[in-house]
Amino acid sequence: MDDIKKVVLAYSGGLDTSVILKWLQDTYQCEIVTFTADLGQGEELEPARAKAIKFGIKPENIFIDDLRDEFVRDFVLPMFRANTVYEGEYLLGTSIARPLIAKRQIEIARMTGANAVSHGATGKGNDQVRFELGYYALEPGIKVIAPWREWDLLSREKLLAYAEKHEIPVEMKHKQGGAPYSMDANLLHISFEGRHLENPNAVAEESMWRWTVSPENAPDQAEFIDIEFSKGDPVAINGVALGPKEMLAQLNTLGGKHGIGRLDLVENRFVGMKSRGCYETPGGTILLKAHRGIESITLDREVAHLKDDLMPRYASLIYNGYWWAPERIALQTLIDHTQLMVNGFVRLKLYKGSVSVVSRDSVNTLFDMNIATFDDDGGAYNQADAGGFIKLNALRMRIAEIARRKRLK
Repeated sequence: MDDIKKVVLAYSGGLDTSVILKWLQDTYQCEIVTFTADLGQGEELEPARAKAIKFGIKPENIFIDDLRDEFVRDFVLPMFRANTVYEGEYLLGTSIARPLIAKRQIEIARMTGANAVSHGATGKGNDQVRFELGYYALEPGIKVIAPWREWDLLSREKLLAYAEKHEIPVEMKHKQGGAPYSMDANLLHISFEGRHLENPNAVAEESMWRWTVSPENAPDQAEFIDIEFSKGDPVAINGVALGPKEMLAQLNTLGGKHGIGRLDLVENRFVGMKSRGCYETPGGTILLKAHRGIESITLDREVAHLKDDLMPRYASLIYNGYWWAPERIALQTLIDHTQLMVNGFVRLKLYKGSVSVVSRDSVNTLFDMNIATFDDDGGAYNQADAGGFIKLNALRMRIAEIARRKRLK
């Protein structure tokens, strides 16, 4: 403990990290720097500054950083260029935020001369892995303090008791109705875990959802929107150019209005257990559908299939915390190269929890109507060529069947 001089704490100002702040002061007797990231969680972050000051943190050691543009531009959009989905459903809203938080913590540690970093992830979760792999990749000699792996405050009720004992202010929502949902929010999604969601047979309460109306209560009239892409990234909605954070925020609003992007998922955690969580990712759900729509006419068939083959591996790398690993960076280079011609627009229909592509166009389209037509193509495609192609591809199967029949004689 004596070698911990100054620690940068990822600090939200909520129950967990407020307890951690006090615990670090008592346990390590070190100087503390607090870092609060604005990733678009939609909450007032200045109270975190007031709480940190109340704990005796020097004003110059309190960092509250707006990382929304960097988050969408350098993390969310590169991920969506790969059409990334984990285990067929999860759009990785929590996973993709962790490498950015780790990066900024290390930057602040360098700026302030801190020799340690700390986070509030539990010893059962994936986030401890994501944070710490990021720390070590960016600063190999950094010291890491993970309170949940050291202390005995292993339940929400014990945290509340500790907070009451040390006069740590806790919002009333934590005191009423038992332990609250564990929620994580950023511009890409909001997640819900814990409480009765820990039983996979329990149905999520309708009142839990924050960003989306239920599909049943969504407008009866469908809404159509155009999304324009440049090199695989969305750049405009209905002809209006938007920056990264504005783009995702508007798609969230549109998706939430139409009940799009709800997910109830049991996922396989990196640490070995199954975990049930509920997610709202309205903008990401729309973006994924739109991106696949524009790729359908601009990507070569084999390139598209190669991307689909690589995507599960890429998704696992992000889910498991390997954003800064050389294999993820190598895959990103390949993915970004495939996006050079992914330009054009997609028209989408939003209706009662669903999003579908209804039209698409691009100056780089590979769709040739003269060849694809069911009408007279004027000789653009010789249908007789298909016979030889089929026979060549059937040759190995014909040989195998002939050999099988010989063995039976």
